[in-house]
Amino acid sequence: MDDTTGGEEPRITVEDVSAFEKLAGISFTEAERWLLLPRALEQLRGFDQARRVGLDNSVAPALYFDPRPPAPPLDPIPPALPGGPGLDSVGAEDLPFLSVSELARLLRSGSLTSLELTRLCLERLERFGPKLRCLVTLTSDLALEAATRADEELAAGIDRGALHGIPYGAKDLLAVPGYPTTWGASPYRDQRFEEAASVVERLERAGAVLVAKLSLGELAMGDVWFGGMTLSPWDPGNGSSGSSAGSAAAVAAGLVPFAIGSETMGSIISPSIRCGVVGLRPSANRVSRYGAMALAWSLDKLGPLARTAEDCALVLQAIAGPDGKDASVVDFGFEWDGRASARDLKVGYVEKAFGNEGPAGDRRQRILEGLESRGIELVPIELPDFGAEPIMTVLMVEAAAAFDALTRRGGDDHLAQQGQGSWPNLFRAARLVPAVEYVQANRLRSIAVKAMSALFEGIDAYLCPSGFYANLFLTNATGNPSVSVPLGLDERGVPVQESMTVSGGLYAEQETLTLAREVENLVVAEEGGRLRPDLTRLP
Repeated sequence: MDDTTGGEEPRITVEDVSAFEKLAGISFTEAERWLLLPRALEQLRGFDQARRVGLDNSVAPALYFDPRPPAPPLDPIPPALPGGPGLDSVGAEDLPFLSVSELARLLRSGSLTSLELTRLCLERLERFGPKLRCLVTLTSDLALEAATRADEELAAGIDRGALHGIPYGAKDLLAVPGYPTTWGASPYRDQRFEEAASVVERLERAGAVLVAKLSLGELAMGDVWFGGMTLSPWDPGNGSSGSSAGSAAAVAAGLVPFAIGSETMGSIISPSIRCGVVGLRPSANRVSRYGAMALAWSLDKLGPLARTAEDCALVLQAIAGPDGKDASVVDFGFEWDGRASARDLKVGYVEKAFGNEGPAGDRRQRILEGLESRGIELVPIELPDFGAEPIMTVLMVEAAAAFDALTRRGGDDHLAQQGQGSWPNLFRAARLVPAVEYVQANRLRSIAVKAMSALFEGIDAYLCPSGFYANLFLTNATGNPSVSVPLGLDERGVPVQESMTVSGGLYAEQETLTLAREVENLVVAEEGGRLRPDLTRLP
């Protein structure tokens, strides 16, 4: 058997890998070496592409030594209840699908209590969670106590803001004392932490009610975890995508009004598309990651998945800002202005991404026409040229470092997925990345950050179909915020498997979410209401 990659490609053999293992002080099995070869070749191609970019000596990597301690905690401003029509009566079948702001008005009108809403969510999680495989752990005792407290405070005139008394779910990579935090992976299914994640603490302070820890693809990739594949409530024959799999599925199915997810490279945006919900990936370093599983330190972000862009804004307002623990968090918060108009924005659109082919083509065009009809200025733009491989190099190297101990002790053998594109093989392949190439990838990232800053000198936000993946790689690399807005239903009655992505300047979530809300209003008007799946189709 020829043990090389063959053809015109660089020749890499299992003997080469074995020799490297001696230098790295690690040992792979023969089968693992063979599995690793194709990925090693992909990495070499990526290194070659990166080397073709001229890097002047003045270009520093997108990594900075910062000796400052974490900024003191910044108390978020309680999100104010947005204005809107009153809700005199709501049918039982509609209640699970109301937005945060609609539920908040019901709580304050006295027609609904947090305890009633929380019990409804717990009942729906128990009923549909196992069918969707989106539920890891119910936090019933914690939830009922928090809901009771919320009702007592609201009755006494103590109002913590729009999230007060609203149930939510947390992706199970966020630590919650008293409950397991499994990271979706068998080797960690029994681990517990004594201190809560900062996001969980922030939401508790805002009066939100944690009802469940929700599934994630193991170690934050995909939608398969030790409990199986999380399913889309729209199309139970398919997964929900990931890795914020349970967060997206639970919101779409009306099990929780909102949920917290995380993204390193598509893990909020992708399941939002599959499940037809709104997902916000905030600017890098906007939200503390203290108490969250680390996958790639320079890329991980935490953010909300919800029914509306405004709901995402209300959640972001509660969780943004320094906590005195995560040194990377920027020293300012976020205050949502729901009165802002998209008509005041200069909006770009990635012209070459807006073709009319495919089921979403006409919808994309109608959104552009609808925005223009509302007096919004649209200008065609081109994105900075940034290939996928440099940022994937950064991701894979940091992920391999984060789970070095798992690889060294052979714990990766107990992960559910063992294919060529699965974590065990990717962790091994990342060890073949020279340190120089990791630094060079981060220098390319610095160029992209500068180019994106220049782009936003002429626009406030821009539109790009989610199927144009260059935007996903670019904005994750540069840390720019993005919002995924569903495009509606296709002929099968499931969400169009593409969303409109609205991206903004760094820490410009106000403009980004304002434009996303305008796009959402156009889609809702065309669909005749918000998307809602038929759960009777679940097995």
